[in-house]
Amino acid sequence: MAARGVGLWSRLPLCPQRSRVLRPIHRLLSRPGTVAADARREQQSAGSTETGSEDRTPKKRFSEVQKERREQAQRTILILCPNKISEKKFLKYLSQHGPINNHFFFESFGLYAVVEFCQKESVASLQNLTRTPSMGTEAAIPFRSRFFNLKLKNSSDQTSEQSCIPCNQSPPSSKKLFELLCDAESIDDQLNTLLKEFQLTEENTKLRYLTCSLIEDIAAAYFPDCAVRPFGSSVNSFGKLGCDLDMFLDLDEIGNFSAHKTSGNFLMEFQVKNVPSERIATQKILSVIGECLDNFGPGCVGVQKILNARCPLVRFSHQASGFQCDLTTNNRIALKSSELLYIYGALDSRVRAMVFSIRCWARAHSLTSSIPGAWITNFSLTMMVIFFLQRRSPPILPTLDYLKTLADAEDKCIIEGHNCTFICDLNRIKPSKNTETLEILLKEFFEFFGNFAFNKNSINIRQGREQNKPEPSPLHIQNPFETSLNISKNVSQSQLQKFVDLARESAWILHQEDKDHPSPSSNQPWGLAALLLPSVAKSMSRDKKKRKKPASERVKNLLESIKSSPENSTNTNGKRTVSTQA
Repeated sequence: MAARGVGLWSRLPLCPQRSRVLRPIHRLLSRPGTVAADARREQQSAGSTETGSEDRTPKKRFSEVQKERREQAQRTILILCPNKISEKKFLKYLSQHGPINNHFFFESFGLYAVVEFCQKESVASLQNLTRTPSMGTEAAIPFRSRFFNLKLKNSSDQTSEQSCIPCNQSPPSSKKLFELLCDAESIDDQLNTLLKEFQLTEENTKLRYLTCSLIEDIAAAYFPDCAVRPFGSSVNSFGKLGCDLDMFLDLDEIGNFSAHKTSGNFLMEFQVKNVPSERIATQKILSVIGECLDNFGPGCVGVQKILNARCPLVRFSHQASGFQCDLTTNNRIALKSSELLYIYGALDSRVRAMVFSIRCWARAHSLTSSIPGAWITNFSLTMMVIFFLQRRSPPILPTLDYLKTLADAEDKCIIEGHNCTFICDLNRIKPSKNTETLEILLKEFFEFFGNFAFNKNSINIRQGREQNKPEPSPLHIQNPFETSLNISKNVSQSQLQKFVDLARESAWILHQEDKDHPSPSSNQPWGLAALLLPSVAKSMSRDKKKRKKPASERVKNLLESIKSSPENSTNTNGKRTVSTQA
C-alpha cells in the first residue's frame, strides 16, 4: 500500500528520514498529455491561498464529477511494463488501437503505465490482440481484464531511446515537510503548504477510479449492470496521499427500468432466488465477489471476507496501485456523506486547509490511528472542523438544514428511511462574507474545543449548534443523516481528555507566539510546525501528582491570563494578535 502520511513528528529531531514501511513507493514518471491538468492544479493551488476569496468559476456537481471520472476510467488500461522502455515507441504501439487522451507512469512493485484512450473501442481492440501467457509448469487462469503485462521481444531495441524520468509522487518525509513549514511566510502559508503536499494528485485520483473500474469488471461477470463506486476520502476532497480506497458495489441499477412503462396487460420480472433478509443477501453477494477477487482478480492479494461486521465488507490489497481496499455493497448513505463533504470542501478554500492541518496535528500526537480502537477518527475531526466553521460570525459554512431548504425536487433523496436531502448545485449556494485568516481560525479552533462542554453537549452540523447529549458517551457527534447514531461512540474518556489537553496547549503556544513575536526566519519551529512537535503536556503529566493543578488546568489558566492581558487585541487580519471570539 502507499505509504501513509506524517506519524513520526515525535521523533523529528532524531529521525530526518521517514521510517521504512513494507509498501510500494509511488513515483510519478514523465506524463505527456497532462500539462493542462498540471496548469489547472497550479492555478487552483495559487488561488487557494487567498483567504475567503470568491471563485466565480462554475463548479461541477458531485454526481457530474463521479460520472466523468467513471467514464474516463472505463476507457483506461493498466500495464505492467519492463523497467527500461522507450516511451515514444510504447505510445506508438498503443496508438495502433486508437488515439490516446492521457497517460502517466508510476513505480510500485515494478513500473506501471496508466493509459487513457479517447474511445472505449480502443480497449476492446487491444484486448482482442492480447494473449494469455504461457506459465510453463504452472497453469494460468484465463481472464480478459484491462490489466496487462507488456514484454519486449528485443530489449536491446529499447535502450537507445530516452526512458521515463522519475518524479516523486509520495507524501513528503516528516523532515521535508517540517522544513517547508518553517520556511513559510505565515501561518496561513503553512496550512496551505501542508494541504498542497498531502492532497491527492490528479494522477492518484485517476488511479483510484481505475482500480474501482477494474474491480467492477470482475463483479460484472455476475452482475452485468453493476457499478463499483469509490466513496469516502478518495472522492470527498479530504483524502491524502496514501489513504485507503473505500468502494461499494452498487446493484440498484440492475433491473430498475420501471420508469419505462410497458403497454398491455403483461408485467415481466426476473426470476431470482430469495433469502430471509437484506443482510444475508449482502453477505452472500460479498462472499462470492470475495472468492472471485481471490481466485481470478489480477493483482488482488490478501483477500479477507469480513461478513459478520455491522457493515459486511471484503478487504484486500490491490498490489499494482498499492491501495488497501474495502468493498461493501449498496452503501449509498456513505456516498451521500461523501457528497456533503465534497460540497463543504468546495464552498470555501479555508475548509480543506483547516481539515488537513487538524488531522495532521492529531496524527502527530497519536490522537488518531489507522488501527480501530478508542481513538478519534478523521471523520469525527472533519465534523468538528465543519461545526466550528458553522459557529463563526459570520458563518463560514452553512448548516445542513439550511442546505436542505435550498434543495429542489430533483435534490430530494430518501435512503433507507433517512432524509438525505440537500442542494447539490454548488453554484446556488452564496459564499461566506467571513474574511478571517487561517491563522485566526487555527487559534480559535483550539480555544473553542479546549473549552467545549463535552460533558453535556453534542456536536450537530445539521443545526450548527450545541445540543444536549442524548447518551452518556464521552464524545457525541451526531451522524448527519442517520441522526440517532453517534459517529464518535468509540472514543474513550481518556482519549477525549487527551484531545482537550492538547487543544488547550496548542492554543497557548499560538497565543504565546503572538506575545513573543517570533521571527519566521529564525531557526526555531513556529506556527503549525511548533504544534506538531512533541507535547509538553507529556512531560508535565509525569509529575502532575506533585502539582496542585493538572497540566491542562494550568494551560487553561495561562491562556485565560493571556487573553485578559491589555497588550493583546483582536485583529481580523490575524497579524500577531489574540482573538477572544469562541
